[in-house]
Amino acid sequence: MEYLDWKLTIRTNVSILKMMGLWPKRTEKYKFNLYLVYALIVIFLFEVVHTLTQAINVFFVFNNFNALMRTTYVLLTELLGLLKIYYFTQNIQILKHLLTMLDRRLFQPRTTRQKVLIEMDLKLWTRIYSILSVSSIGALFFWSIFPILDGSYKEGQLPFLAWYPFDFGITPLYQIMYTYQIVSTSVLAISNLNIDTLLAALNLFVGAQFDILCDNLKGLSLCEEDPKCKLKLKNCIQHHREILSFGESTNKILNWIVFFQFFSSAISIGLALFELTIIVPFSSEFYSAISYGGAVTLEIFMYCWYGNELILKSSNLAYAIFEINWSMANIEIKKLMVFFMMRSRKPFKVSAFNLFDLSLDTFVKILKTAWSYFALVHSVNIQH
Repeated sequence: MEYLDWKLTIRTNVSILKMMGLWPKRTEKYKFNLYLVYALIVIFLFEVVHTLTQAINVFFVFNNFNALMRTTYVLLTELLGLLKIYYFTQNIQILKHLLTMLDRRLFQPRTTRQKVLIEMDLKLWTRIYSILSVSSIGALFFWSIFPILDGSYKEGQLPFLAWYPFDFGITPLYQIMYTYQIVSTSVLAISNLNIDTLLAALNLFVGAQFDILCDNLKGLSLCEEDPKCKLKLKNCIQHHREILSFGESTNKILNWIVFFQFFSSAISIGLALFELTIIVPFSSEFYSAISYGGAVTLEIFMYCWYGNELILKSSNLAYAIFEINWSMANIEIKKLMVFFMMRSRKPFKVSAFNLFDLSLDTFVKILKTAWSYFALVHSVNIQH
């Protein structure tokens, strides 16, 4: 069977993360070298400083409700982005170890049918990555040009409300800060897009391993005449252990990221809906809010979709064990089967500190929470 390079799917993610200073060479963690200096410059100058200037500006627009809401939903996303980058870099060695595990022979498909099944899932992930990229680029594009389209650039309006310790309304400072905001937001958005999709791909890989294991079990025939039948069953049990180890390590990386992602997304979507009610319909800012809301919604849907797929695929394992032809097996093999079935009875779930699972039910709850935030902010705005 031809070797399947799992990392080929996420090659684009890794290349972009290297450009953003988030992927040290080979299996290394960050060391004091030129790449670390480059990473610190990119992260501090284009991400930390840009976010900090918008956070400071909150104090200056606190009494302006509409400006405060407009600043808040963008700021929440950027603060979340910085948190993701922090936890991603903290766990970079674990992540690289997981990618190394994918090269093991145990994780390789054994039949053409298994490979075709996996490739279908990988193509779906590629489509989701493309759609999410287009949504993010669309939001960035409309945010970049709306001061030009509505003429507010003549009054020194920048794409994002921010505070700077100098007068940025004069030439050439205005042009410099305009470009700085667009570059900074693009760097942050691109970094987060590729972090999210890379982590979602890890859940995809875990689900694909459950598919391989289930298919291997269904084709297993346990009879005393086959001297290797016990070894085959033990290999399947070992494969299951490795999958659980891979999945648990992935969950450790996702814990904080998913927790803050879901909390921030619910508020951001609600505020983006509110923004649509106070800006000029079909303007550049209107389309940027739609693109932004769509990108955030698709982002959490991607996490929930692959988490839900993981639950369903791991649930199939007990049924696959039951389909094994075990009637002619000896008592020792039957005991192994009972042990295996007991271990696989509970489906594998990805969660945030066991507070909530990544599933479609959770996705619906997030959307309901977002609508509640929108209704609350809209009612407060009417009272003002």
